[in-house]
Amino acid sequence: MSKKLQAKLRFVMPPSDGQAEQFKAFIAAKYKVAADDIDLTLEKDDDLLGGFILCVGEDEYDWSFTGRVREIKAEADREFAARSSGQNIISVIKNAADAHVFEAKGYETGHVIFCGDGIARIEGLSHAEYGEIVIFESGVRGMVLDIREDHIGCILLCTDDEVYEDERVVRTGAAAGVPTGDALLGRVVNALGEPIDDMGPLETEMKMAVESPAPGIIDRQPVSKPMETGILAIDSMFPIGRGQRELIIGDRQTGKTTIATDTIINQKGKDVICIYVSIGQKSSTVAALAQNLKNNNAMDYTIIVGSFASDPAPLQYLAPYSATAMAEFFMHKGKDVLIVYDDLSKHAVSYREISLLLRRPPGREAYPGDVFYLHSRLLERSSRLSDELGGGSITALPIIETQAGDVSSYIPTNVISITDGQIFLEDDLFAEGQRPAVNVGLSVSRVGGAAQTKAMKKATGSFRIDLAQYREMEVFTQFSADLDDATQQQLTNGRALMEVLKQPGACPMSMTEQVITLVAAGKKIFAGIEKDQVKEFQKDLIDHIKSDHTDIVEELESTKALSDGLARKIADIAKEYKENWRS
Repeated sequence: MSKKLQAKLRFVMPPSDGQAEQFKAFIAAKYKVAADDIDLTLEKDDDLLGGFILCVGEDEYDWSFTGRVREIKAEADREFAARSSGQNIISVIKNAADAHVFEAKGYETGHVIFCGDGIARIEGLSHAEYGEIVIFESGVRGMVLDIREDHIGCILLCTDDEVYEDERVVRTGAAAGVPTGDALLGRVVNALGEPIDDMGPLETEMKMAVESPAPGIIDRQPVSKPMETGILAIDSMFPIGRGQRELIIGDRQTGKTTIATDTIINQKGKDVICIYVSIGQKSSTVAALAQNLKNNNAMDYTIIVGSFASDPAPLQYLAPYSATAMAEFFMHKGKDVLIVYDDLSKHAVSYREISLLLRRPPGREAYPGDVFYLHSRLLERSSRLSDELGGGSITALPIIETQAGDVSSYIPTNVISITDGQIFLEDDLFAEGQRPAVNVGLSVSRVGGAAQTKAMKKATGSFRIDLAQYREMEVFTQFSADLDDATQQQLTNGRALMEVLKQPGACPMSMTEQVITLVAAGKKIFAGIEKDQVKEFQKDLIDHIKSDHTDIVEELESTKALSDGLARKIADIAKEYKENWRS
């Protein structure tokens, strides 16, 4: 004897015999069973106000007045948000009620068996998919992150105060999405794309999936166009190309965020969209960063996605994926996008917290086994698309915080292996007053050289080698009293080069200014100048060439190349200017 299909009909007024038969016929057609194999039980529920709710297994079909009121309310909320706040709320509700077409829809439902610390475990919803949005009876949204045989686990996209055990949960069938579009430029939003800057609602209906596959090899093209940071130490030795992923790594308070914000400021007028993602930072820190960008007229092309230390772990986990979805909208329109993840160390910690709460097996340093996939699937979405797909790009600057300069720990080694190079900021250099405190020996760019302009590539020459040799020689000779002339000259020139690389924040250098500086440095023009006067001489030399030798500047800006004759001309001018400087 076959087992009967169990169904339950909730009502305020009992159904007639004819209505009961109609419900059985509906179930028989929907689930391909005979009417005699259906066991329909009736249950009175005064909360429905009227109508019926039919439950078949995990599926639910709502013909109740409560369901109709809920749908009209949602329609009214959408219409009211889209209109001016001064409109009469009564007319908005009336329009929503008149225009709404009520249909009985089938929902797959489950119930909460545990809730706390930003996560919920749900029994039922056996067809829920990873990354799907579910809605709790209280209106709270969740995102499925764990699928087990007997239950699913999800993160809550707000606080868990309104969610309780045995609460009803409904599948939506939709993946998590975030609003995007030009309306986000100049705004500060949270991980869900909701504005948090007191500048009014966002006027955009475009949504992008938070998780999406990275472009395939065929859909990409090589990195061949520079993403200039305006920072001499980086553009000359570790150049970054559009579509590259360059890691910024170092201990706390060594200038990692400053490099990222200076790069954003340098994109002014270069048709680049910038997105800064705060993960677990203090809200006051993000507010100061936003003000810094505003003071430098950089907010017009920048979006700040903020998930703060006070936010629950699920929002900190979601923030970089939401920001990348916003970036992909612009990339697919053929735009170049720069995205800064500050920082992925805290992102990994928030994911570890969620995973332990969901009872996933811990591994090394208590991180789950898929923590590498956490960042690889995020950073792989940064690329330069082929011309057939518009040629847009996403350039990623992920930030990782180390402990006592240990780049060999778990998360740093993971991200180093995912990215196309790293800029290592050294604590000792920072303490010595070197800004930016870039370690020349441990930093590298694996693809950016191909994107460097011909002028920069030629002007750089042996600049990096000279600096590396100076740093090594300085260690060996610091206790030596007698040095030969060649060694002394090398040390003098190295100290001058270190001074040349010093650069205050929010003061980007153009490609022309960097080329002039590098050509002069290559000819040892800065050697012999007092240490505290090197930066002043550098500025005066650049101003002199820009004002009195405009032909040099025009040629560099138009051709982006440095001929032998032009290099000799710059060197001769610099040498002559040095002789007459302050004479």
